[in-house]
Amino acid sequence: MERAQLSPAVVIARAADLADATGFDAVTLAAIARSFSVQTPSLYAHVRDLAALRDGITALALGELTDRIADAIAGRSQYDALVGFAGAHRAYLEEHPGRWESLQRRAGSDAVNAPAARRIVRVTDAVLLGYGIAGDDRTHATRIVGSALGGFLNLERIGSFAHSAPPADQSWTELLDALHLVLTHWHHRGELREKETS
Repeated sequence: MERAQLSPAVVIARAADLADATGFDAVTLAAIARSFSVQTPSLYAHVRDLAALRDGITALALGELTDRIADAIAGRSQYDALVGFAGAHRAYLEEHPGRWESLQRRAGSDAVNAPAARRIVRVTDAVLLGYGIAGDDRTHATRIVGSALGGFLNLERIGSFAHSAPPADQSWTELLDALHLVLTHWHHRGELREKETS
């Protein structure tokens, strides 16, 4: 077997493929080295350690997901943009389960400070700005949308919705409708709280 010309990008891409095939937790330096038919120490010229390798997968996944989101929301606003944003996440999970797993953890500084991390913030902000949500409110809204989508997708991934009706696709639509309602009325939430307590 001809050995590949190794580089940080090549090593991380192979690790991401391995994560998709066998699960993110199965990604080790030894496994990656075996896939290249090299000794594990050979990888240290390209990645600092296992944590850096896994952060590399996360950064790669963030970049790929951001590209999909940008395409999905281009020229759209509010509900249509939200549907595109959410759909990009769902499709990415289906196609790249290991990469998706890399996003479901507390990432290290290499991933947090990667350009891809800043880019995904910008495309998320674009969706929320379509609803007029800005400033500190955007942080809260980002967390709420992320929690709702991530929770649903991770439950769907492990089969939690597979044994009951109605189908998960119907619940997915209901989730997006609910999120749209929350975001549309974001600036009136204080008034709603006052009505509930009065």
